[in-house]
Amino acid sequence: MASWFTKMRMKMKYGSPVILVSGLPRSGTSMAMKMLDAGGLSVIQDGIREADEDNPKGYFEDERIKDLANMEDKSWFRDLRGRVIKVVSSLLQYLPDDNFYRVVFVRRDLHEVLASQQKMLDRRDEDTQTEDEAMLKMYEQHLEKVQFQLRFREYFDVLYLSYRDVLTDPRREAGRMNDFFGGRLDVDAMAAVVDPNLYRNRREQG
Repeated sequence: MASWFTKMRMKMKYGSPVILVSGLPRSGTSMAMKMLDAGGLSVIQDGIREADEDNPKGYFEDERIKDLANMEDKSWFRDLRGRVIKVVSSLLQYLPDDNFYRVVFVRRDLHEVLASQQKMLDRRDEDTQTEDEAMLKMYEQHLEKVQFQLRFREYFDVLYLSYRDVLTDPRREAGRMNDFFGGRLDVDAMAAVVDPNLYRNRREQG
């Protein structure tokens, strides 16, 4: 997490931070977006990707993010300062470095992520040829790189959330999010939008 001094210096340099929700696909990022929306923050979404069986509460996405890796002009990110946008973990490296970012990063058991992704692919009649063990290794290596980046690039300040913990004790985790954002969120409203019934593909802890 960024030091107090770094946060103040970045705020003086760039103004309000761009707020990001990030993580692997199917890790609970849409849930975190919904919580921040309920908490009172301004959430960016274009509504193009509609709610479906895989995400009945909605995706909270902005299609522009998908082109981030190849986008030359990213100056529009400055207009997002003080607002929330979802950026999948693989695209964090392509963010413009002329902003300060406060990141809510959602982590989920990788076996659960893979199971959820596979069910989504099955419903869409899509297939993947990659074995689970290979995917697990790839995700582990990817997350190591992402977490290194979030730790050592000074324009990032990050709060890590556990998908399981949010669904198990939503009010406690909403409280942590509230603390991260300076105590200005509606914790009760955030906790109320968490639906434990959507915790599908649960992996029992051994």
